[in-house]
Amino acid sequence: MDGNITMLSENAVSAKMAQCFITINGRRYNFMNMISFTAEVEKKKSSVPILGRPMEGNKTVGLKGTFSGKAHYNQSVMRKAVTDYKDTGQDIYFNVMIRNYDRSSGVGAQTVNIIGCNTDKITLAKFDAEGEWLDETMEGTFEDWNMPEMFNQLKGL
Repeated sequence: MDGNITMLSENAVSAKMAQCFITINGRRYNFMNMISFTAEVEKKKSSVPILGRPMEGNKTVGLKGTFSGKAHYNQSVMRKAVTDYKDTGQDIYFNVMIRNYDRSSGVGAQTVNIIGCNTDKITLAKFDAEGEWLDETMEGTFEDWNMPEMFNQLKGL
């Protein structure tokens, strides 16, 4: 053996072992109908010209948060939120909590709260005469996040 430490396969986190909660106007919903969800942070950078070298530098000057997901088309919570915006002019911001926890993995759990979410578009109505079930996509932006719970560090990392 050359001393190369590798991850144990049991420490891969199952993609299905997660929870998703959405909080809108103080009401918390168990969004168990979600199929997938991704929140990403993009670093916004500016080019920095530097005298004496041909390669320019890059300076991070901010962050932009975006999310996307797919859900079973079986709830009206988000359609109600966008309808309320249409009727009142008051836009709806909400929070999403994602908790990944696979009991069979030694890494434990991770919880990420996505704060200040705002959708870009919402599916109002749909059908599919050839389909087996209906799903819908959801995407938008967010303004903050925190991580009250983090995975355990793997041995050898």
